[in-house]
Amino acid sequence: MRPGCGLPCEAEAEARVSRGAMAAGGLSRSERKAAERVRRLREEQQRDRLRQVSRILRKAAVERSAEEVRLLAESGDLVTELQGRSRRREGLKRRQEEVCDDPEELRGKVRELASAIRNAKYLVVYTGAGISTAASIPDYRGPNGVWTLLQKGRSVSAADLSEAEPTLTHMSITRLHEQKLVQHVVSQNCDGLHLRSGLPRTAISELHGNMYIEVCTSCVPNREYVRVFDVTERTALHRHQTGRTCHKCGAQLRDTIVHFGERGTLGQPLNWEAATEAASRADTILCLGSSLKVLKKYPRLWCMTKPPSRRPKLYIVNLQWTPKDDWAALKLHGKCDDVMRLLMAELGLEIPAYSRWQDPIFSLATPLRAGEEGSHSRKSLCRSREEAPPGDRGAPLSSAPILGGWFGRGCTKRTKRKKVT
Repeated sequence: MRPGCGLPCEAEAEARVSRGAMAAGGLSRSERKAAERVRRLREEQQRDRLRQVSRILRKAAVERSAEEVRLLAESGDLVTELQGRSRRREGLKRRQEEVCDDPEELRGKVRELASAIRNAKYLVVYTGAGISTAASIPDYRGPNGVWTLLQKGRSVSAADLSEAEPTLTHMSITRLHEQKLVQHVVSQNCDGLHLRSGLPRTAISELHGNMYIEVCTSCVPNREYVRVFDVTERTALHRHQTGRTCHKCGAQLRDTIVHFGERGTLGQPLNWEAATEAASRADTILCLGSSLKVLKKYPRLWCMTKPPSRRPKLYIVNLQWTPKDDWAALKLHGKCDDVMRLLMAELGLEIPAYSRWQDPIFSLATPLRAGEEGSHSRKSLCRSREEAPPGDRGAPLSSAPILGGWFGRGCTKRTKRKKVT
């Protein structure tokens, strides 16, 4: 074995066999088998050496024997590889950790954020799943997020999404828009809570769709149907028909959800045109509850064609690391509701309470036609418990695994299938 390379002498034997084969113009069957045995033996010895070196590296330097020190010196390439793996694992672990600012530090950061909002000429808010966790809708990459649990081999469950209501953060954003402090909201969320908080349709770009909206793409312009139930029960990746038909032309309706791996092409509720225009005009961007791992892939939202000095100032509220942290003028480590409560107090604005009686979805919704009542089994939104069907009144929140629709199917598609051997 040559010092430092970690390769046994069988490798030299394999090389001799290969040279002999080249000279002879090919390998006989017995020679091929011999070469394969040598290759497999080399790989097994390499794996043994890797495990051995890994065990030694886990020891403190003072606990290593002279023989172990010699082995590390002879296996420089393996040591470098293992140390690189360890650094990458630690870096990934740190990025997944949730960090909370000290209360006094957080208040100071909120004062700075409030000043930035007062001085902003055109403020755009980008929102992610983190603003809806207070409504019992899981996020994706948090400690109990969808992707995190799936990577650990655990099942994903959540309360009935029809029970979710706009959070303090949703209502605060609506008030900021009313006060003309926020000009536009760009959301990754499909839960429809921005719409239900009272934010005008023109002020929202729901880039990944809305679970309450189905559309007819045969009509020009597309005809929208807002419903009071989750329309995605029968839909999935690349399969968007909801099972209902257009009241005007009779064509199949489809949901508006943009799954991972798909490209959003609908005008509404995605509203990409308004999102792009808002980003181009923004001098300040506030990111709330988003890991930004998806939003970072949309260069139109970050004004990348502008020189850095002319790009919007970026403010991020998130408990975990984001790929835009180094670009941010300020990063606030805190829960969105906690930060927004402090922010609204600093701005001297009252946070409106959500009321189902004033929920815009009921006035926007198109009722089902006769014969369509059995086209879904999702629980419908009701203004009060008295309006709910008898079986739904007083029913506790379900925590059963979500099997269908934009949320359930979006989760299950991430589960890796084991290869059949």
